[in-house]
Amino acid sequence: MDRPAVVVLFGGRSSEHSISSATAGGVLRAIPRDRYAVIPVGITREGVFVLEDDDPDKFALDADRLPEVIDNGSRILWPEGGGDRTLRVRRADGDIADLGNVDVVLPILHGVHGEDGTVQGFLDTLELPYAGGGVLDSALCMDKHFMKIVLRSAGVPVSPWVTVTAAGWARDPDAVRADAVALGLPLFVKPARAGSSVGVSKVAAPDELDDALRVAFAEDEKVLIETAIVGREVEVAILEGRRGGRARASLPGEIVLTTREFYDFEGKYLGGDGAEVVCPAELTDAEIAAIQELGIRAFEAVEGRGLARVDFFLASDGLVVNELNTMPGFTPISMFPKCWIASGMTYPELIAELIDTALERA
Repeated sequence: MDRPAVVVLFGGRSSEHSISSATAGGVLRAIPRDRYAVIPVGITREGVFVLEDDDPDKFALDADRLPEVIDNGSRILWPEGGGDRTLRVRRADGDIADLGNVDVVLPILHGVHGEDGTVQGFLDTLELPYAGGGVLDSALCMDKHFMKIVLRSAGVPVSPWVTVTAAGWARDPDAVRADAVALGLPLFVKPARAGSSVGVSKVAAPDELDDALRVAFAEDEKVLIETAIVGREVEVAILEGRRGGRARASLPGEIVLTTREFYDFEGKYLGGDGAEVVCPAELTDAEIAAIQELGIRAFEAVEGRGLARVDFFLASDGLVVNELNTMPGFTPISMFPKCWIASGMTYPELIAELIDTALERA
């Protein structure tokens, strides 16, 4: 029996390009080669689709070198649609090679132009099955403003916030400052459509707000100012149900901060001191059940597909959902895989679960 051909799609045009590339390194190393034929396709920072090397070591992430997809002169020629699934590549010398039929795409893209529904819509148009979120849930969860509106309307608790546009800030900065002060201090300022804590700042005093907004607006023209919730930072990993079943939740994990103000990019990906990922978290049975149930409810509220990581604050008065990530960090040391590993699933089994769910849906 032929193995299904899986396009591992990574890189991309967002500020999270290197994280996506590092995730690809972990996936390429762990994907069960006896079950799947792998075709690595990278997207450069300029948006060029290239045939990449099937070499996990090339995409290792460390503090001295951030991996990235470099334009090697090749060009991926996607299927022509109408039921065609033939993938081709035009190599740097101009020769065109047939890479075979694509059975499923595994898009491990983070941020805009990948995690926001755009690539999902492209693949839908070509009628290519793919793992992970669809157009709607990807777009909703990429935009934290609309994600909060949908969650709140479904009865899922979220932190108080105001949304600010670059035009609104330029037009009436005093009104924005007044809205922020009304939320109370401390605050978090974050881009509406970015991830991996890029562009996020904690504001402890009113005179820090302007700089925080400048950092956030460098990433996005729409920014959220949120009330900082005092509580434990817990996260749960969600997988789509199989064969019509309800979505499944892992054991929760926890971000334990010692010296960091919040779980920033360095703490997440570069092994910075002051933050530790603990999974499973030390919680009571009742707390675990509540986190799992609210995580599934949040996933259902956005019509989640494939997978998501749901981030919470466990405060003294209950749970508050911070955000959903439809393509969460997926390196072997990231919270999403660690939660499922703690729940009894191996990293290769988790990759296979995503692929098989997509094949089943197709």
